[in-house]
Amino acid sequence: MSKSIIINKTGGPEVLEISDVKVGRPGPTEIKVKNIAIGLNYIDTYHRSGLYPVELPSGIGLEAAGVVEEIGVDVKDFNIGDNVAYASPPLGAYSELRIISEKVLVKIPKGISHKVAATLMTKGLTVYYLLCKTYKLRAGETVLYHAAAGGVGQIFSQWAKSMGCTVIGTVGSDDKIEIAENNGCEHVINYSKNNFSKKVMEITKGVGVSAVFDGVGKNTFEGSIECLKARGMMVSFGNASGPLDLVDVPKHIQGKSLYLTRPTMKDYYSTREELIEGANAVFEKIKFGMIKVSIFKEYKLEDAKQAHIDLESRRITGPSILTP
Repeated sequence: MSKSIIINKTGGPEVLEISDVKVGRPGPTEIKVKNIAIGLNYIDTYHRSGLYPVELPSGIGLEAAGVVEEIGVDVKDFNIGDNVAYASPPLGAYSELRIISEKVLVKIPKGISHKVAATLMTKGLTVYYLLCKTYKLRAGETVLYHAAAGGVGQIFSQWAKSMGCTVIGTVGSDDKIEIAENNGCEHVINYSKNNFSKKVMEITKGVGVSAVFDGVGKNTFEGSIECLKARGMMVSFGNASGPLDLVDVPKHIQGKSLYLTRPTMKDYYSTREELIEGANAVFEKIKFGMIKVSIFKEYKLEDAKQAHIDLESRRITGPSILTP
């Protein structure tokens, strides 16, 4: 049996229930993994609330790192005892044990802990596709990143800085300014106090930024469009403040010949080759010290409700994990 978090209905953090779940044996191309650390991500709240619909009852969580306990008869690339990590459907990472397809697993290199790896598979892979695939950032460019003090933002800012770029970050409170600065943002704007689009135009001397990376959503979309330069790209990849309103193409896009994209991990890591490429790039940045990850907070698996409360109230200001 495995202690696992199950949702039988969608709603607030109170719908997260810890249950004993029977875990069978892996199929031919499957692997049984004992989770050591489980990544805590904002997308988990979307699955729990119903913003991203799931079939119920359901497990929850997409990301974890652990140890291989058992392998299927056709598994060739993994052995019992391997340290592995993953960030992929089906939901169910909030668990002690689970069975998962070998095609979504990657091996954790020596020198990287399970706890750090569990914070990298979603956040790190997200940053990789944002900077290297969605918008191929080049040295010397200036970009805007919303929620720069968060887990993805901290990795993004460090990575972009390592590429020779200038990052303007926004945060929701003054106490997060130093966090964003320490992780590579050259300029930080508290958007709860300031008109961030006006500030961005002042910083860029009226030119605007090449791209905006926005995981906040509804509250920042209009301002983000305003501070893009001509032919800039709006990269909308999250809904922390709520889903976007309908986009008015003549109003939002046509005026400056802008690009708008809504990327997702499933489309950037649809093959094992893409997954391995991204994971190797992330692990390399960690190994060579270009990105440093510090675990902000650890929660026990049975405290998943509190973890979600803290996520949604913006109390979490860095990579955080659950431990079984």
